[in-house]
Amino acid sequence: MMGYYILIGAIGLVSWLVSNQLKQKFAKYSKIQLRNGMSGQEIAEKMLADNGITDVEVISVAGQLTDHYNPKNKTVNLSEPVYNQRNAAAAAVAAHECGHAVQHAQAYSALGMRSALVPIVSITSGMSQWLVFGGLILGAAAGIGLGYWISVVGLVFMGFATLFSFITLPVEYDASNRALAWLKNKNMLTPEEYAGSEDALKWAARTYLVAAIGALASLLYWAMQVFGGRD
Repeated sequence: MMGYYILIGAIGLVSWLVSNQLKQKFAKYSKIQLRNGMSGQEIAEKMLADNGITDVEVISVAGQLTDHYNPKNKTVNLSEPVYNQRNAAAAAVAAHECGHAVQHAQAYSALGMRSALVPIVSITSGMSQWLVFGGLILGAAAGIGLGYWISVVGLVFMGFATLFSFITLPVEYDASNRALAWLKNKNMLTPEEYAGSEDALKWAARTYLVAAIGALASLLYWAMQVFGGRD
């Protein structure tokens, strides 16, 4: 177990460092006011219109870094600062979330796969580690095969979460690429504003990369505990 705690601690530290850097980047680029004077809401609405999307609504939601696209009700949900403010960070986030709307409209395969996994992961992720850990304890205490198979089921559940994390990577990177391409091709930003938006989105993507690596590392660790102790 000590190895697991070290692993989780290391991943947690890297995640904190990346998240902290992301917050600093957004704070920095929030100070770069857009020369065109457009708010995040206006940026989002224009990107949707330029891509021929008329059935998606841009709405404001409470909180910070709560921005997301909801494919079920077709809404681009922008946090209050992003929705109202007129800076490079807001432009980056608004365009990124619209990138997901464009993916949805164009039936981007990776987004479809991620959406299909959402209901599965929402059920399995919360119990996966408990099944693995409980199965290992049961197998050690009772010396029977039932504990082993319980652990295997837990690993399968954990595998769904890991798969979800890795499918999320191309979805997020592609949304950022679509956002940056639109911002550049439509001359929405000055070179300084564009550089800030690009850097902010790069750091946002790294949070998903760290999460995926962490999920894979945890899966491999528990797989070694289950299969390594098997005769």
